[in-house]
Amino acid sequence: MKLHKKGEFRFIFLIMAGFFMLVMGFQFTAVAADKSNEAIYKQLSSLAKSGDNAMIQRLNTESRDLNWQEGENLEFKGHLRYLESVQQEGSEDETQLFFVRRTDGEIFILSIPDRTHADYLDLTSMLENKMEFSIKSKTMDIGGESFQVARFNQRPVQPVLDKIFKLAIILMLFLVMVGMGLTLTGKDFAVLISKPKGILIGEVLQFGVMPLIAVALGYVMGFHDAFPYIFVGMVLITATPGGVTSNLMTHYAKGDVALSVSLTSISTVLSIIFLPLLLSAYCAGIPDIEVPTRTISLTIVVLVIIPLMIGMFVRKLNENLAKKMVPAFSALGIVALLFLIVAGILNNLEGFTDTERHNFKFYTMVLLLTFIGMIIGGIVPKLFKVSNFQARAISLETGLRNASLAMTIAILIQDAMGDFYSSMFWVSGIFGLVMYLAGLVAIKFYPKFFPLEDANS
Repeated sequence: MKLHKKGEFRFIFLIMAGFFMLVMGFQFTAVAADKSNEAIYKQLSSLAKSGDNAMIQRLNTESRDLNWQEGENLEFKGHLRYLESVQQEGSEDETQLFFVRRTDGEIFILSIPDRTHADYLDLTSMLENKMEFSIKSKTMDIGGESFQVARFNQRPVQPVLDKIFKLAIILMLFLVMVGMGLTLTGKDFAVLISKPKGILIGEVLQFGVMPLIAVALGYVMGFHDAFPYIFVGMVLITATPGGVTSNLMTHYAKGDVALSVSLTSISTVLSIIFLPLLLSAYCAGIPDIEVPTRTISLTIVVLVIIPLMIGMFVRKLNENLAKKMVPAFSALGIVALLFLIVAGILNNLEGFTDTERHNFKFYTMVLLLTFIGMIIGGIVPKLFKVSNFQARAISLETGLRNASLAMTIAILIQDAMGDFYSSMFWVSGIFGLVMYLAGLVAIKFYPKFFPLEDANS
């Protein structure tokens, strides 16, 4: 695999370091967001799960009788969300509740004057995307409690830039995985026979130990109970396979690049099983969280497995052409990661103001995930008498993940899971930023802890 020059890599590092400093600077000057809206959301969610159709019906029907001429006109970006009672008997007004969530978290229960009206047809088609809303808002009192309710002034539309962003990340991830396939041959999978110890240890660390570390940190640092979607994001990033970044880092660390590439390719194929399995095993028991395993599996098949096979097929047909294409696709991998991190975070800037969730402890957790992964990924192979040459590769492969894949999955499923503040994406995005810095720190210390006297053993 042909990799980038050191000068190019240092330039990328400076960009990432500068952006990280900007993130932290913004973080410490931000003001905590109002969390009362999340409390309202949890209240509405509990209401739906309790099967209290009478209350849902009152919210739906009584809001129609308000004097909407006196409502306040508002325009903003946000998401349409949906709750349905566990009891399915009765009319839609008795079992369904839609509400609009502004990007800063403010909630407006949607009053639907007529379900056959053009502005309100097929509301569920709006659930997966950020939308531009023009609403008329009023306050309504029911049972001694106040709720903000809203009607559409016009049918919401998906912002053009958001639509382009979503299509771009899907296309870029697809092409990145094609590029990975261009570097692979059957020999990269046959390494299971030639270097079984390194492969087995690497995969156990990736899919066995790292998710357990995430779970342990999630409990110890309080994310499991206080911020469950951050906890889900922690499991998601650690259950994601390795990516081209670990291969690049292994090259600069003078580790076993062939082993690194093999670990990446094998873990990528295994992820179709382990990623949804691990998310379900560690997160399904959390209240209000339902892991869309089918959606995750289909995403991996379409955006990972199929393009990987396409790349390998092209290499089999014309190896020389494939080798010429690899540098361009390798560069695309770095560009895709940078694009996802920068564009994704800029598209969710409200996360910076959420200092209750995304505070110093949060960033410390992300650093710990990758550093602990690399430390354990280096120590465990040595216990099994694996050479330092291979230990360096396994260390980086354990601590660094395919953040592009994790961010894409988070963007595609987090609203379906009910992630109120897009915390799953935030974990993956910051991890993708931090892992470059952590990887370079690790490379600096490898000569001291993993000298290469046994590189050829």
